[in-house]
Amino acid sequence: MECPHEPGFHAEVRERYAVAGAEIARLLRAVPEDQWNAPTPCRDWDVHTLVNHLAAQHLWVCQAAAGYTPAQIGRRFEGDVLGRNPRGVWAMAVGTAMRALNLPGAIDLLVHLPYGMRDLGGYARELTAETFVHGWDLARALGESGRMPPGAAGYALAEFRGYRNLAGTGRFDPPLPAPPGADAQNLLLALTGRDSLWSAERL
Repeated sequence: MECPHEPGFHAEVRERYAVAGAEIARLLRAVPEDQWNAPTPCRDWDVHTLVNHLAAQHLWVCQAAAGYTPAQIGRRFEGDVLGRNPRGVWAMAVGTAMRALNLPGAIDLLVHLPYGMRDLGGYARELTAETFVHGWDLARALGESGRMPPGAAGYALAEFRGYRNLAGTGRFDPPLPAPPGADAQNLLLALTGRDSLWSAERL
């Protein structure tokens, strides 16, 4: 059954997903070997835990596209999925997901997720938005400015504004007040419970 979409939906989902994956890959290349336990803006998560969370989520994409249910996937992606090669695991997770998203008709497939059914394109959109936010987390943990790729913040903000209770998903802290005149990135950070001035040096 075809799902109704806005014009350009298919191309945009794939393109944004690729940009989000590439940004995390860029940041991973910048992680020094002694910084995997560095703190991040995600409360109680260090760099390794954050990247592990992201990789596990992206590994779900090809499994969901293949028709597997959460019960069938079981505990496959629990624990440490990164092993001794975090960068390689990330590349594999994004690569397999991209191949799944590019299969004819795949983006309209209704897939089984831990919270219910959703079309694969919608799940990719959700995951892309979260990855842009966590990319900011990772960048700040590494001492970078955290400026998101062009258009990323607006894309993620549009996705998350459609959620009735974003904090209730368990993925984000409660929203914070946005500063006056905030741009899309600062609005997104406030919506997802992030202090735009976060720095490890302030901890």
